[in-house]
Amino acid sequence: MSTTTFVLAATSSEVLNVIAAFVGGLFIAGALVWAVQFGMRVRDRELPRPKADEQPHLPETGAVHEIREIREPDEVPHATGRERLLPHELHHAGSKRSEDQHRKRWLPGKSGSFGGGGIGHA
Repeated sequence: MSTTTFVLAATSSEVLNVIAAFVGGLFIAGALVWAVQFGMRVRDRELPRPKADEQPHLPETGAVHEIREIREPDEVPHATGRERLLPHELHHAGSKRSEDQHRKRWLPGKSGSFGGGGIGHA
């Protein structure tokens, strides 16, 4: 193989690479333009966004606040004379309001975090 043939082969390979990159770039750019146009058509078919006066408002009494209460497990009622209870015979929640609404606090010397409970060892 002569030097001239080698240079022409290398040059034609570089030209093919440039052409392939250019065609690939055109393909990607065309795909992006199509995707944007498709998205715009889909958005035009959607319902219009609500106006400011159609937005939800706070109730007249103001914001609803969180209620904290101590709950305790509620015992499942036993079926009388049947094998099982039906869903509508159960309570809507698995707990009930506790009589004692004072929060139990951690006491020093009792079991603390990570279940250790004792004083730490160095």
